[in-house]
Amino acid sequence: MQIWRSRSSPHHKTPIALTIGNFDGVHLGHQAILARLKSASDHLGIAACVMTFEPHPREFFTPDQAPTRLTSLREKLLQLAVSGVDYVRVYRFNYDFAKISPEFFVSRILQEDHAVRWILTGDDFRFGAQRVGDFALLQELSRKMNFEVEKMPSIQIDGERVSSTRIREALETGDLPAAQRFLGRPYSISGRVIHGDKLGAKLGFPTANIQIRLNRPPLSGIFAVRVRGAIKTSPLQTIDGVASLGARPTIRDNGQPTLEVHLFDFDQTIYGAHLQVDFIHKLRDEEKYPDITTLVEQIKKDVFAAQQFLRYKPVVSEMTR
Repeated sequence: MQIWRSRSSPHHKTPIALTIGNFDGVHLGHQAILARLKSASDHLGIAACVMTFEPHPREFFTPDQAPTRLTSLREKLLQLAVSGVDYVRVYRFNYDFAKISPEFFVSRILQEDHAVRWILTGDDFRFGAQRVGDFALLQELSRKMNFEVEKMPSIQIDGERVSSTRIREALETGDLPAAQRFLGRPYSISGRVIHGDKLGAKLGFPTANIQIRLNRPPLSGIFAVRVRGAIKTSPLQTIDGVASLGARPTIRDNGQPTLEVHLFDFDQTIYGAHLQVDFIHKLRDEEKYPDITTLVEQIKKDVFAAQQFLRYKPVVSEMTR
């Protein structure tokens, strides 16, 4: 998969089949869109392309009110690569881009810059300045500019519409099975192992401190997890563990979110490794304890609870490989 960035035109402009969206989480609804895009591009004999935006428009206009991201840009691109698309175009969303009219967006960006021949949208697709463009306008413009358009209905599971919003709600309440049902895989966070304060090792539970790209992770608490990437010779192999995601209230006040993972039966040095942490089961919320001794006793209970849960939980194959 090739990634195009900025407003410059692709070096080798060829006809493409295109879908447009933020694709946060790349959930089952997104995956259905990507599968239909790939099917159409194969049928037409042209490349499959995804257009997405960075940052999310709502993050740009109202950062304090924007929804929590499910995936960082890197994680999203990895998921898109698995779908088999040929290209991803990442547009920098700024004031200039926000002012583009729907007609200019179609004539200049879709036609001149990308030679679009077929477009697939979701059923809530909007485009152009102030989101005034809709599917009806896209259809009208397509007849003038000689490309095809198709609309994909929403995907529902057990009577619920699959959406990034619904997944955020599930993660915020600790309902990991619901999040997994809509994602088609366990929810995960990826990042490099960085140096921390080494407190876990001093307490007898060494942890991998993972750099997270999400300023506001969509979940918090103590979790039973499975981790990929720790074993250099077998990066897809999973290792069970227990993770803490949050502000560590017993250790510090008003801290930034931190992801720490204690891997079971593992003693290798893995600084710099890029790990993927799959959140399998929420054990409890974060708590502030009166002293370190009480905290250590709780960690022992968390380790035992995670081991017991994961022992009978089969490994689920998931999208990222």
